Parts: sequence; structure tokens; C-alpha cells
Amino acid sequence: MHPILISRVRLALYSLAWLPLGAAGALLLAGPGKLPWPQSTLTASGLALFYSLVCLSPWYSGRYLPFQPSGIGKLLLNHGAASVGAAALLIGLAKLFSVPNGQLGVLFGAGVLLYSLAVALHYVLFSFQTTRDAENRVREALVQAREAELKALKAQINPHFLFNSLNSISALTTIDGPRAREMCLRLSEFLRSTLNLAEQEEIPLAQEFSLAKMYLDVERERFGDRLRAGQTLPPDCAGCLVPSLILQPLVENAVKHGIAGLMEGGAVCLAAECRQGVLHITIENDFDPESRALARNGLGLTNVRSRLNTWYRNRARLTTETRERRFSVHLELPCEQ
Repeated sequence: MHPILISRVRLALYSLAWLPLGAAGALLLAGPGKLPWPQSTLTASGLALFYSLVCLSPWYSGRYLPFQPSGIGKLLLNHGAASVGAAALLIGLAKLFSVPNGQLGVLFGAGVLLYSLAVALHYVLFSFQTTRDAENRVREALVQAREAELKALKAQINPHFLFNSLNSISALTTIDGPRAREMCLRLSEFLRSTLNLAEQEEIPLAQEFSLAKMYLDVERERFGDRLRAGQTLPPDCAGCLVPSLILQPLVENAVKHGIAGLMEGGAVCLAAECRQGVLHITIENDFDPESRALARNGLGLTNVRSRLNTWYRNRARLTTETRERRFSVHLELPCEQ
């Protein structure tokens, strides 16, 4: 259906646009030796109403004859014939209204001109619609690509963590069966929680901190007292939404490239702070300075940077800092709730 006909507002505006044409027609038909004013007004109104509907037809014909420079001759021929046919219908109706023969020629020319103008306006409308549809398709493609990239980056996390955990459990089974069993239970709890996030792109920071704690609980079964952990989460930050599992690879890096390389072990600390609508998250851990290159270039950092860039573009950033035997990762992202 024509887009004007499906909207009462559009139809009303379109009808109002034809009022001046109806008034011009009434002036043309009225006057000495012509139709009386009441009859000319009624006749011009009827002709304008009829032709306003006829001038909607290019919407349908134009959809089957798209504008192409190579087919301009075909377009002119088809729409030219249509304009003559539409004007002939207008003349036929005018004769039924007893319009004087002297006015028919002017009506015929006006009919051809108005129909041709309607054709041109419809092609302009087609052009706008094509451009809008193309923009929508590009926008949808970008959204789909963004979602696919997020899912791909997110999918890299769980297999990587699971591989390391299973290796740890395998090693524990030969030296400490009960601890291996406890680690299996904690790993199961962590995986059950992460599987529930399959369709969630964002979660509250409090839930993200809880997942990080579950991960550290799994690793504590392997490292024992060598791994210490702490969290600082102010109430005003707890509800901030963050990409799900955004911290897990950073915490994993802290353990793998930090605590694992220290005979005496160390601490992994998570802290959050909200300042002026910006969420600041810090993951800090002890590490061996000799493993500095590993700590600065782990897969976790690359993964998180990619996710932040995909999700927030230039509204978020990740930085690292090394101070003596402490390595820290700092995230800044919008605090959205």
C-alpha cells in the first residue's frame, strides 16, 4: 500500500497540498461565459480529489521501473504515456461535469504536468527510501559484527581457563586427592555460574566481583596459602554494568603470571571506585620482576582490550603499571546502571 494511504496524518497533509490546486481550478472554470462560482468550485474540487488519487499511481509503477541512467528512454516512454492517459481520464471526468470545451486543453496540459511532477517526486521518495534502507542494513551489519566479535572474544575465555584448571586438577590427583576433589567442586560451581551468563552481555559489577572470587577460590585449592585475595567494592559501584567476564582473564593473568612464579606466593587484590560517572577498576598482584614481559603481554590483556574497544570504543581504556614487585591493571569505563 502507498505510504501516504497508511497514515491519516500523511493523507491529511497530502489532501491539504491539493487545496491550492483546487482553488486554481475553480478560478479557471469560473468567470464570464464560463461556469458559475458554485458549480466551478464543486467541479474543481471533484477533479482535484480524483486527480490527487491518480497521482499516487507512480508509486506502484515506479517500483517496477527503477530509475537507471541506462534505461532513461524506457522510463520517459512509459511514464509519458501514463501521464497522457491520466490527463485523458481527467478530461473525460471534466466532460461529465460539463466543463466548457475551451477549458479542456488547459486541463489536459495541467494534468500531464501534474502527473509528471508526481512521477519525479515519487522517484525522489524512492531515492530517500533506498538510502535509508541501505543505512539501516549497514547499521544492522555493524551491530551483528559487533555482537559476533564480542561473542568470539568471550568464547576465548572459558576454554582457556578450563584448560588450565583441568591441568591443575590432573596434577593434584596424584599428590592430594581431597584437594583435587574440592577443586573439581569449586570449578563446577564457577562454570555453572558462567554458563548462566551465556545470553548476558552485561552484568552488575558486584556479580562480576563474585565470579572473580569464585575463580580465585578454585585457584586457592591449587596454591593453598600461597594465594591470598582481597576485594574492595563500594556500594555506589556495585550496580554499575560491565561486560560479563571482563575481569576473569585479568585475574587469571594475575595468578598465572604473578602468584605462580613466586615461591612464597602473594596477593591478588581487586578494587573499584566511581568518580564523576567513570568506573575505575584495579587488579593488582605480586609478581617476579623477571617475568615482567609475560605479565605485560598476556593473552588476557589483549582479550580485554579487544572487548573494551568493541563494546565502548573510545569511552574506555586499559592501562598497566609496574611498581617494584607489584603489577597492576587499571580499567576505566562508563558507570552505566
